[in-house]
Amino acid sequence: MSIIVQKFGGTSVASVTHIEHVARLIMAARNAGDQVAVVVSAMGDQTDRLDSLANEVDFNKPASRREVDVLLSTGEQITIAVLAMTLMKFGCAARSFTGAQAGILTNSSHTRARIQQIDTGALQNSIDDGEVPVIAGFQGVDEFGNITTFGRGGSDTTAVALAVVLKARECQIFTDVKGVYTTDPRVVDSARCMDQVTFEEMLELASLGSNVLHSRAVAFAGKYQMPLRVLSTFDDTPGTLITIEDESTMEQPIISGIAFTRDEAKLTVLGVKDVPGVAWRILGPISEADIEVDMIVQNVAADNTTDFTFTVSRDDYVQAMDILQQTTGITGIGAREVTGDNRIAKLSIVGVGMKMHAGVASRMFEVLAEKAINIQMISTSEIKISVVIAEEYIELAARALHAAFDLAEDSLTGK
Repeated sequence: MSIIVQKFGGTSVASVTHIEHVARLIMAARNAGDQVAVVVSAMGDQTDRLDSLANEVDFNKPASRREVDVLLSTGEQITIAVLAMTLMKFGCAARSFTGAQAGILTNSSHTRARIQQIDTGALQNSIDDGEVPVIAGFQGVDEFGNITTFGRGGSDTTAVALAVVLKARECQIFTDVKGVYTTDPRVVDSARCMDQVTFEEMLELASLGSNVLHSRAVAFAGKYQMPLRVLSTFDDTPGTLITIEDESTMEQPIISGIAFTRDEAKLTVLGVKDVPGVAWRILGPISEADIEVDMIVQNVAADNTTDFTFTVSRDDYVQAMDILQQTTGITGIGAREVTGDNRIAKLSIVGVGMKMHAGVASRMFEVLAEKAINIQMISTSEIKISVVIAEEYIELAARALHAAFDLAEDSLTGK
């Protein structure tokens, strides 16, 4: 018998009624001939409530992060107990496992821990005994026995990691949507649920603003070539399979999807001397403050000065601006001015078909120009093009590009 790992998110287990529905889905998979291991998130918005409670007390102090992990981990522990009891009520043997009981060993980076290894002994014994192991997502334990959590979206990572070590046939991520769409269906009515997408494309989409899957989980699945399927808890549809790139890729549309995020801010250091090391002197202090930098553009003027622009998360904007203003004064970078804008958005088109088609970038720029949308920054890779634009135009841009690249229907089947 093959093993599948099923993961159910917060909306899927939001109430006892929801959990009873999930239990029936699990039992249906077992009746179809598979052994099943289940990973769950906290019920509904329980993690948000716990996070708010932590913020009321002491969340911002690094010393308290251990206790934050202890608090946040309780959300998933409630779900595993309720789901295991529900399965047993329906006559299906089940056993709940916390991250520690499931053998998930992590580093000691509280609130953003990384998995180091998994001892599958207890889980495999449970499966061999005919039980459904129900595992708390989002959490593990470090070498000192401290509870750790993985950050938002961490239950996806738990599910993929367990699928890898249990040598599962497939990892199924159940959500409140039918699969991975060509773009956000709340913004573009004609957005289409894709049948299949490559790991490479999904990783770009996840990291660029698509919230269906956590990017760490996709990277993990791609590294170990673990097939991922995103499907709905509430609709009986096949969902979207995320798998390796193969010969069929050449027949895919040029663009597979459009992702965007409003969580962006731009900072510019104007009139810096164009000398070796200036980029490090600007970004070094930003990195030391644990602020992640995304897009970077450097323009050199005729007078041997440069304007250095980069983007950060909007939540980090104020801190990054303070650091820049201090840096330009203390280290003698000699900038003429530091400016910023926290009302920008990033929009990206993604597709492995770009590898074999020229003119994709020019078409994108043409469409934005027709809508009088100014491009502030550009970043490219082999399968993606990202632009920074004013936030007010993000939905207009997404709809225009979705139509221009024929994403509303499959270019081969017309569906």
